Amino acid sequence: MPTILELVEAAESQIHCLNVEEVKAVYQNSNVTMIDVRDIREIWREGRIPGAFHMPRGMTEFWVDQTSPYFKDMFLAADQQFVFYCNKGWRSALAGKAAHDVGLKNVSHMRGGFTDWCEANNPIETVEKK
Repeated sequence: MPTILELVEAAESQIHCLNVEEVKAVYQNSNVTMIDVRDIREIWREGRIPGAFHMPRGMTEFWVDQTSPYFKDMFLAADQQFVFYCNKGWRSALAGKAAHDVGLKNVSHMRGGFTDWCEANNPIETVEKK
């Protein structure tokens, strides 16, 4: 039975992985969509990468798969790069692989996650609790 770290490592071997500096260089590009898969309470408490789209980890396959009744049209953009991130980079690796498995192209994830993003003093935007 694999451990969570083994599952993350396996996922990372199947999707494109970016470090924080690589993400910082591209996150504001119009053809890049940052996907925050953290729980909304984490986002309210800690903020997010400016302009990031929130997709709860549990909805990944449902929002990405075109056959799902929950499908989001934003995932149709063929020229868009989707960069998934979470707190440490574990959930985003698994979410990125799941998205890839149901057909999403140009998917990657940020190793080290929001924690490394913040430690590098990168921009953060606050999100008000609704």
